[in-house]
Amino acid sequence: MLRLTTDRRLGIEDSIAIIRSRMTEGEEAFIALSWTSLPPPRTWEEATQKQWQTTEFWRQWITVGEFPDHPLREELQRSALTLKGLTYAPTGTLIAAPTTSLPETPGGERNWDYRYTWVRDSTFALWAVYTLGLDREADDFFSFIRAVAAEDDLQLMYGVGGERDLPESRVEGLGGYDGARPVRIGNAAVHQRQLDVWGTMLDSVYLHTKSRDQLPEPLWPVLLRQIEQAASHWRDTDHGIWEVRGEPQHFTSSKLMCWVALDRGGPLARLHGEADYARKWDSIAEEIRDDICRNGLDDRGVFVQSYGTTNLDASLLLVPLVRFLPANDPRVRATVLADADELTQNGLVLRYRPEQTDDGLTGAQGITMCSFWLVSALVEIGEVARAKALCEHLLSHASPLGLYAEELDPVNGRHLGNFPQAFTHLALINALMHLIRVEETDRAKQFSPAHRNR
Repeated sequence: MLRLTTDRRLGIEDSIAIIRSRMTEGEEAFIALSWTSLPPPRTWEEATQKQWQTTEFWRQWITVGEFPDHPLREELQRSALTLKGLTYAPTGTLIAAPTTSLPETPGGERNWDYRYTWVRDSTFALWAVYTLGLDREADDFFSFIRAVAAEDDLQLMYGVGGERDLPESRVEGLGGYDGARPVRIGNAAVHQRQLDVWGTMLDSVYLHTKSRDQLPEPLWPVLLRQIEQAASHWRDTDHGIWEVRGEPQHFTSSKLMCWVALDRGGPLARLHGEADYARKWDSIAEEIRDDICRNGLDDRGVFVQSYGTTNLDASLLLVPLVRFLPANDPRVRATVLADADELTQNGLVLRYRPEQTDDGLTGAQGITMCSFWLVSALVEIGEVARAKALCEHLLSHASPLGLYAEELDPVNGRHLGNFPQAFTHLALINALMHLIRVEETDRAKQFSPAHRNR
């Protein structure tokens, strides 16, 4: 974390100049946004008091978490603090990023408004906060997910207050960072059809229920409606996890998350005493699995982006993470290694090859969370040394404040896109905990008791 020693002899402008000299471009934009939204202190004493109060709040909050005694502890805490900072307290929502239109590609058109909450983030968010012992944040976010899921149609994203209507518009005549255009307000992706939304929601409920070993009665009709939606529509085309603005396709990862919805639905139904629904959903889950394994694999046994193609896609790194197949399955290993060897550039994972994907836009791309997904997936298939090396490489790209934007330029490591990005930090926590747990398991196997019974 960046620390600036206060000095009464420094004026505000000098202080800002020192801070900016040590920040990345994304951090400068983020801090500038925060700076202008807060009323300035009127005196030096008031500023010092507010700084102390703020520091003390965060110091006390971080002690609530359960962080492992490990060299990676600081990175976990930094990401936890970031997620807390991205949480809207009145509703418990976790926004994707606090910025809009910071360009994914300098001079390009991939400039989006991320000041909303995605249901897709919910599974990773709840997994992260439960793992780190942050139960209050988990309860608040789950309450929000539960509330929006109770509506007839589950959207893929919402406003921080639960708003459903997020019209996208362009601010004409205004250039964003480094002249980036267009500057967008709102996000038209809210109107897209994305089948994975049911899987992420059900996985969230499954995680929440496991942590409490009970399914609240009012939640059952909500689950019933969402699981039945997945059961009815899993054969449909959609715009996929990357929200492509080209033609809908049969994206493999979308089918995968529909499988998650049905797979998690079975145990939840049994917990609620609904054996008939459990059997029905288990059967459909097997049908989806068979369909994916028949149509979503190429001749090498690698899971591909969409049915009928041979395109690689980083979203299929989720195959072992959502337990679709055992980590030692040859198809899982082939997929992870194919992405590691063929979908990376200078050690950073691309989400897909843009020349192979009709996403309706121009310009290259790559999302940092995909690289952290690869760390977790490599651990799952036993490639621990390779996972550690990749993780060290990624951690070396952190900003001076230990933050990550949505993307890292694979050529020069420059942070690109909206900043800081919640999904990146969620994937980071998942990756680090994978490494920490495998180390703990290895140490346990090496332990030899001092005395043996004869």
